[in-house]
Amino acid sequence: MWGKPMKRSAPISVFLFGILGLACGAAQPPGDATGAEPPNIVLVMTDDQGYGDFGFTGNPVIQTPHLDALAAQSAQVERFYVSPVCTPTRASLMTGRYNYRTRAIDTYIGRAMMEPEEVTIAEMLRDAGYATGIFGKWHLGDAYPMRAMDQGFEESLVHRGGGIGQPSDPPGGEGKYTDAVLFRNGTREETTGYCTDVYFDAAFEFIERAAAEGRPFFAYVPTNAPHGPFHDVPEEWLEHYRQTDLSAALADPGQANEQVLDRLARSYAMISNIDDNVGRLMARLDELGLADNTLLVFLVDNGPDRDRYNAGLRGRKGTVFEGGIRSPLLARWPGRLPAGGEPADRIATHIDIAPTLFDAAGLEPPAGLHLDGRSLLRLLAGDVDAATWPDRTLYLQFHRGNEPIPLHSFAAVGQRYKLVHPSPRGEGDWNGELNLELYDLEDDPGESRNLIDDLPEVAAAMEDGYRAWFEDVSRTRPDNYAPPRIVVGTDHEPVTVLTRQDWRRDTADQGWRPTSRGHWLLSAREDVTFDIEVRLVAGSSAPVLLDVGDRELSQDLAPDQQTATFEEIPIPAGDFALSASAGENEERRGAHQVVLRRR
Repeated sequence: MWGKPMKRSAPISVFLFGILGLACGAAQPPGDATGAEPPNIVLVMTDDQGYGDFGFTGNPVIQTPHLDALAAQSAQVERFYVSPVCTPTRASLMTGRYNYRTRAIDTYIGRAMMEPEEVTIAEMLRDAGYATGIFGKWHLGDAYPMRAMDQGFEESLVHRGGGIGQPSDPPGGEGKYTDAVLFRNGTREETTGYCTDVYFDAAFEFIERAAAEGRPFFAYVPTNAPHGPFHDVPEEWLEHYRQTDLSAALADPGQANEQVLDRLARSYAMISNIDDNVGRLMARLDELGLADNTLLVFLVDNGPDRDRYNAGLRGRKGTVFEGGIRSPLLARWPGRLPAGGEPADRIATHIDIAPTLFDAAGLEPPAGLHLDGRSLLRLLAGDVDAATWPDRTLYLQFHRGNEPIPLHSFAAVGQRYKLVHPSPRGEGDWNGELNLELYDLEDDPGESRNLIDDLPEVAAAMEDGYRAWFEDVSRTRPDNYAPPRIVVGTDHEPVTVLTRQDWRRDTADQGWRPTSRGHWLLSAREDVTFDIEVRLVAGSSAPVLLDVGDRELSQDLAPDQQTATFEEIPIPAGDFALSASAGENEERRGAHQVVLRRR
């Protein structure tokens, strides 16, 4: 049976697969209509690696020989799009649906948790007999029922939150890229080595185990590199780039200084380490005799975090210009997809990955599961043209805030034209008038000539299409943008750690400062009693205040005390809010983390 009930409220165009596989939601062995053995699937996605951070996209400095070789062995899409930041891309990737349907609309403070009812790639493949594993960054919820292990992954080795070095880090693991403290299937694990190496090593063990068991496998390796912080990077590569003239890879060589060059060297060191690991992955698949029947897919989650060489594209992470939303798409499947030919010229995006993987595995989604994307297999195989693959418009949007705002920081990307409103991505509405821009990406991929006054009919039609799309995705379910609640006190997670990653902000600042305060939206499925530990931020003072549902509790602090424990706190079944802070009046500081231990 499928792992999730279908609860969809909006009529959405359904993409139907023209292959045999699952019928009416009943699991059957994967494989295509000819009875061929189902492929293994490895999906690698890096974090904050831009379109221009590869040798094969023309970067004059960076060393990515293994990824360059993978590109030469792969089918590609010329213009492949992702969201401007990571959580939206990850939600769309996992579900085949625009992230606005999934409640995952931002990267932090309770806006990066995906609705548990969403059906993921991992659930689909697991229920069809695949071994499923994730190794790296999940960033769609840290607590039950939103963890990767709750969403279809049988094996998980992940960090919490949006990256190592953020408030979700466990005690003793703060900011550690080397010897990181990770979570294997929900249990804290002290690892040895650089985090990217650890992820790939764990993926290799998973692949070998699945192969030994005779199971097809889905290995998802989403690295947190080259995302910051940048204090801990592979030393051998850092030394290489420190001895390299990096000026040709700067967006503005005239702005070169020691700090800028050091930051670039650190980013490139992490990328070259990723490249080494991709080389190890390809070699391991060869050694195990698995390469010919493995679909290996590579992409990035958004544009680069800083201005640097980006293959002539305008913009970076967080923007809806091409430099913020373009990614390579490499798909290697020997004998099934052509290698090294001209990239497909039809546009595609992250919502197409899930349908593509389902198609490759010979699966059809269960009745009621509506997908926004479509399979790219025929496109990658070179079996379509403009007549058989009609033009379509893709929609990408991101800005801070609890709810999306129509027309704020969006892009409508067509096969030729792109309508964009590049308003600053901050919270709330933008200041000033609506200033739409229109670009002809065939003639002007660098988005340097705004044609909004020259082609008003094209702009108006694309704006109408965007408005219809926004209305559609905004009515997917009741309270569409309300965050899903963390469920506490279950056997699935008897100890729940609440962090600032998932709280809803109560103060006006961005939510992670020491003086910030917030609350968590929780639910108990039955009456339960907890011991509640409050972990404080540095500089906190007495008293410690705990608000749980309709109860207000306080506790004094001993000198130098950094935690406070409230014992035997009864919680009735139902929804409730929890907040914890320390200090008096407006000097109060929100808790760093809160731990609920079921009695």
